[in-house]
Amino acid sequence: MKDSRLTELAEVLLKHSLTIQPGEKVLITGNTNAKPLIKELVKKAYQLQALPYPELVDDEIRRLQIEEVKEEQLALQNKWDLERFKDIDAFVQIVGEENDAEFSTVPSEKWELAGRVLKPANDYLVDNKKWVLLNYPTPGAAQKAGKTFDDFFDYLLDVCTVDYKQMEEAQRPLKQLMDQTDKVRITAEGTDLTFSIKDIPSVMCFGERNIPDGEVYTAPVKDSVNGTITYNTPCPYRGVTFHDVSLTFKDGKIIEATADKTEELNKILDTDEGARFIGEFALGLNPKITEPMGDILFDEKIAGSLHFTPGEAYDEAPNGNESSVHWDMVLIQRPEYGGGEIYFDDVLIRKDGEFVIDALKGLNPENLS
Repeated sequence: MKDSRLTELAEVLLKHSLTIQPGEKVLITGNTNAKPLIKELVKKAYQLQALPYPELVDDEIRRLQIEEVKEEQLALQNKWDLERFKDIDAFVQIVGEENDAEFSTVPSEKWELAGRVLKPANDYLVDNKKWVLLNYPTPGAAQKAGKTFDDFFDYLLDVCTVDYKQMEEAQRPLKQLMDQTDKVRITAEGTDLTFSIKDIPSVMCFGERNIPDGEVYTAPVKDSVNGTITYNTPCPYRGVTFHDVSLTFKDGKIIEATADKTEELNKILDTDEGARFIGEFALGLNPKITEPMGDILFDEKIAGSLHFTPGEAYDEAPNGNESSVHWDMVLIQRPEYGGGEIYFDDVLIRKDGEFVIDALKGLNPENLS
């Protein structure tokens, strides 16, 4: 039996996120378990007089390929992808994760190779086409979230269909303030961090690129980060989950990194020069996402959280840092997670996860729906 909420989600994706127009070509890729949503997207695209191009993918097959992939094979894939992306107007990527350890056997050098060789086509897609990314509810994702599948299915559709127009309006004062801010200070348990965001643009996120959504991001001035940050949520990366990650910075660079898997953590941070610098600073704002589940597409949007990201900076908020790594790590500052403060130019703007200045109080969970 069809769930009407999938029809609603398809409409959010095509009309709100991608603003699909008649005649536009939409590439829709998704895991095979996401077929119910893909079917709704195909039907809705035709209703909008667009041209859908659905494509099913499988993680087990992808793992087998990337474990043995050669550079010349990736180069040809990049060529094919680039030509294909030139012919589309919009892209929907649906992740239907069944096993978060599926890629844990892939050598890190293979990920680095794939990221480097496929980067031109991926950058072209991100920079020139309309796109949106989302996760589909699966038993594996439900298990990671500590929920029954039925509860997780309801939860995901609930958080994916918040009032994004209301969220957009509520984010505007935060963007304005961030664009005017120089110095940022973050405090929490095991955390006292300072950096500058002067002259780095801030970007509002309200369902145009990620579903679920809810953040405003920028980047620190590359060499301005000093101090320590300790993350209090799981930090997944390519099939491996790290806990108790703590990073210490001097003049922008991570000079010490510890976790429950310290050796593996530092190996990732040594992938290239940019991996030990920060590419993103963002505040999480989705009122319906409150607990970490080890899925960064959700966790980075947690109400009362922030993420501070080693690696590549986004083109929309450039600080000059380049890397094949972009690793969102999340710190929750609500009281039950130890609390914490954020200061902009020595003014307290958020305490224990709640905005405390009048212009930003519209972003507190009780004021968003």
